[in-house]
Parts: sequence; structure tokens; C-alpha cells
Amino acid sequence: MDAQTTTHTVDKVVIRFAGDSGDGMQLLGSQFTRTSALAGNDLATLPDFPAEIRAPAGTREGVSGFQLHFAAEDIFTPGDDTDVLVAMNPAALVTNLPKLRPNGIVVVNTDKFRKADLKKARLEQSPLEDDTLEGYRVVAAPISTLTKKAVEGHGLNAKEADRCKNFFALGMMYWVYSRSMEPTEGWMRSKFRAPYLEANLAALRAGYSYGITVELFQTTYEVAPATFPPGTYRNVTGNTALALGLASAAQQSGRLVFYGSYPITPASDILHALAPFKNHGVVTFQAEDEIAAVCAAIGASYGGHIGVTGTSGPGLALKAEAIGLAVMAELPLVVVCVQRGGPSTGLPTKTEQADLLQAMYGRNGEAPCVVLAPRSPSDCFDIALEAVRIATQRMVPVMLMSDGYIANGAEPWPIPAVEDLPDLTPTFATDDGETFLPYARDPDTLARPWAIPGTPGLEHRIGGLEKQAETGNVSYDPPNHQAMCEVRAEKVRRVAALIPPTEVHGDEDGVLVLGWGSTFGAIRAAVDHVRRDGHHVGQVHLRHLNPLPADLHDILRRYDRVLVPELNLGQLVRLIRTEFLIDAQPVSKIQGQPFLVRELVDAILPAVGGAA
Repeated sequence: MDAQTTTHTVDKVVIRFAGDSGDGMQLLGSQFTRTSALAGNDLATLPDFPAEIRAPAGTREGVSGFQLHFAAEDIFTPGDDTDVLVAMNPAALVTNLPKLRPNGIVVVNTDKFRKADLKKARLEQSPLEDDTLEGYRVVAAPISTLTKKAVEGHGLNAKEADRCKNFFALGMMYWVYSRSMEPTEGWMRSKFRAPYLEANLAALRAGYSYGITVELFQTTYEVAPATFPPGTYRNVTGNTALALGLASAAQQSGRLVFYGSYPITPASDILHALAPFKNHGVVTFQAEDEIAAVCAAIGASYGGHIGVTGTSGPGLALKAEAIGLAVMAELPLVVVCVQRGGPSTGLPTKTEQADLLQAMYGRNGEAPCVVLAPRSPSDCFDIALEAVRIATQRMVPVMLMSDGYIANGAEPWPIPAVEDLPDLTPTFATDDGETFLPYARDPDTLARPWAIPGTPGLEHRIGGLEKQAETGNVSYDPPNHQAMCEVRAEKVRRVAALIPPTEVHGDEDGVLVLGWGSTFGAIRAAVDHVRRDGHHVGQVHLRHLNPLPADLHDILRRYDRVLVPELNLGQLVRLIRTEFLIDAQPVSKIQGQPFLVRELVDAILPAVGGAA
């Protein structure tokens, strides 16, 4: 390290990599994330993909970003403002500059600021030549040119050489933040073959050396490891954690987990992550469409296995009739919905929480399902096990409502001991010598028996027509239909007996901030911020949305005001108002982006009598 360079220790850093969708920004970000996790930092990430599959190169619509918040302390969000912006072209710079804090560092690839590049970004003048970057610390480097020089002699053509520039930029940032290159070098050796391995290694090392030899940075930074509870940790995204949870459910139940899906953003990675577990009780099936995927999963459940199907909002709409079949047949089914911006095709790569009412009511007839929602990427592991447990014990479809922010975001996950995982062994009906009644019910849970087809003595009818109580024969009797609708609804309500007491974070009076799903981190950080100023604020975050916790009404009544932040126009707040006749107030954001902490602080302060 240069003798004139000083190193400062900081508690946390937010860095954002941005470039064209073909510049490898997601790869760059994931490698910096992996290295930070191995260094022991707490972290949270926000991958930000273009909405178009392949937007024109160099345009604002084609910008791909990856934001990483890594720290020596507990953190809950990817950060409101960035400390460093690495921008590979003008479009990436101007679209992400508003997220950079004053006096923050901006690293730009000057090779991509030609007249043609400016035109693609709809700019008349270069931001490097006007006052756009006034108030920031600018590091202007010809990254593309330096990368091509670094990889000379490795047999790459000009286009292939330019693709290595993300590793050059990564090397620069590793030097600035005192990160080791060894984890990424090891990953490269497992990922690439000659000549690309040698070229990418050369680009990474050249970027690191460039930071040392050229006086672009007078200060480097270190972020100490965070203090975690004892255990073994790994870095997971929400989709990966969900896949691990489903694979664990196969082991804990002793039954095959059948996952049927049709590719759809942002749920597709669950199928990819589950496929390698084919030797561990998991069967994956890519169907020709959404309806075939859910019907195949229902067939697996009928056959005595654990049927799971995954999709996003548009696919959930297509699956609606078949989910109604699972309700009528009273079969265990887990439906994973990784929500994205809608309606219709909407914002395919952006996050949203606007499918809650569809999960609750989006089927014909009275067709209630259990609805669950994870609060973070690592929580997806536990909630997958919870969904399988409820579905198989109560013979009911379970909706698992993730979203794009959780699915693609990453955080450290403490790997649980196998002996601590729940026993999910199901109970199947047996031939006891008496007449088998497929719709006889457990007096406590109202669950019907799970009978494996082909078992002698357990023959019964199945299908979507209304069932006669107990016998399961087709029935058009009016009173029977009402009784069966009521008992199916009551069966879902009785799942509330499985819900543990609701946890309240913060104060037991004043203002309550009630949330669900991916808003957890921003709400927690905002509540803690406001409480530090002496205001009385509490947080309740719901994992079980249908049925709601039995103690929720009593908790809500303790507070003067209830705020409900959601990434929609107010869906949970409608349910709360209807169920409890409480004047809960919505805090809505529907921009394809998660809440910023300061947005929620500004919403909470007027409610507690503070200045926004």
C-alpha cells in the first residue's frame, strides 16, 4: 500500500455497482457480497434488474444495478443512500447519482463517455464536464482501456476483452475496502476455463494494482467483522433459502417434494436451486404452462407426496381454478408466489406486495387458503418448513407470499442443526376394517384423512364437484353445500392454534407500525430510529396473514394509532379494518422499489407528534 494512503475503520458502507445489463454488474455485486460475508460482515443486498429482457445497450432503461450494505453491526436494509457509486456508463451515472450521499465517491469509466454514449443516455453534455458531479469525490478512470491492456496476450477478441472490465472495477473496490481477492480468485478457478480464467484473473489483479499505484484514492477503508451468535453461517438469497427449506422438508417428512413450475421472473431461481437435490427426495418439473404446473403438483399431493408449485402474480391468476380444486379436494398443496410489479406483465423485475388480496380471495366460490409471508431472505428457509407442516397436517392449500426484494436479496443465514428441524412425518389413513369415510374429520383440526390411492379399502371419489359430508360422494344438496363451505373456512381459521404469541418490538403503547413480508427491515430500522428520540412506537410484523394471530386484536387495541406500510395501495390495511374495525392508516409505496428507512421515519413522526 502507498505510504501516503491512510486507512480508516468505518462501521458500515453502502456501495452500488451500475452499468449496462451486459456489463456483469450482478456478478460483480454478488462477488463483493460473497467476499464481505466471508469477512464476517453483516450484509443486505438489493439487485436491481432492467425490466426489459434486453433493453438497448447504453440506455437508461438498460441500466442494471446492485446495491450492497455491509457492516460491523446489525443492519436490516440495503441502505437508503450509497457511499460509493461505480458507474460504467453515462446512463448508469445519471440514473443512480440521486442515490449517492453528498461527498460520496463516484467511480466512472471514462471510456464510455463518448458522444454516442451520451446520445444513448439522452444527454446533451457529458456529466464529467458540467457541474453534475459537483459535491462528490470523483474517480475518473479509463476502465475499458486498462482492462484491454491487462488481458492482452490471453487470446481474447476485443468484445471478450471488454467483458472483463467488471472484474477490473471489482479489483479497484477490493483495494479501496481492504478486501481479499482470494475468495473471488478461487471462485473464478471453479467457474472459468482457459483463456477466460487467466484473462479475468489478470483484470481483477490489474484493478487492485491500479488502486495501489495510481493516486486516485488517498484513503482506504476497513469494515470490521460483525458479532453474530455462535454458529455456522452462509450467504443466501430468498429463493435459495426457500429451495433449501423445501429440500429439508423432503428429508424431514420422508416424502418426495414435487416442485412443478413454469419459468417466470422472479420465481424461476427456485426451480434452478431445487434441481440439484434430485438425489435427496426432490422432483422438479418444468411444465408447459402455469396450469399444468399446479395440476401436476396437486397430482403429487393426491399420490401421497408434497406437492409444491411456484410462480409470480400473473401465474397465480392462471393457477386460481386449480387451487380451488385443491381446496375442494382438501389436499395439501404449497403455492409459492414471488410477487412482482403488476398488473398484467407490469414491472417483471421490480418488487411489489400487491398480490395479497389475490391470495386471499382470487378464486371462484368460497375457497379459503392459509397465507404466510417471510420477512427476509433467510426467513424463507423456516417458512418453507412451516408451509409444508400446515399443509400436510391440516390438509389445506398454503400460499407462501415472497417478493422480488426477498427473492433476489441476500443476507447471512445461520445453518440450523438437523436435529433442530421439525418432524414433518405425515399421517396417512389405513384400512381399519370399517367403511372408509374420506371426508370424516379430526374433531380438533377438521382435517380429513390423507389416503394414498391404490391402498386397498380406501377407495374414494375425488374431483372438483361438491362433496357430501363424510362420504365424499358428489352432492348438490343445498344445506350440504353451505355446511361444507363453512367447515372448510373453519378448518383454515383453526390454523390460528398453531401460531405462536405475537412478538411486539419496542413500546407497548403509542403508535404501532404493523407490517408483513419484505417491509420488515425498513420498519425495524425506522421504529428504532424514532424510539431513540424518545417517542413511543412499537412494531408487529405478521408472518401469518390468513388466519391472523388470535392475539392480534388485543395488541392493536393497546395503541392510539396503527400505521400499515405496504408496497401496494393498501391491502393488509383493508383486511385489518374489516376484521377488527380499527382505523388503521396505510403508508403506501408502489414504485417497484422497497421502502427507504427515512420514508417510514417521515411517516411515523407525524403520528407520534414529531416533526417530519
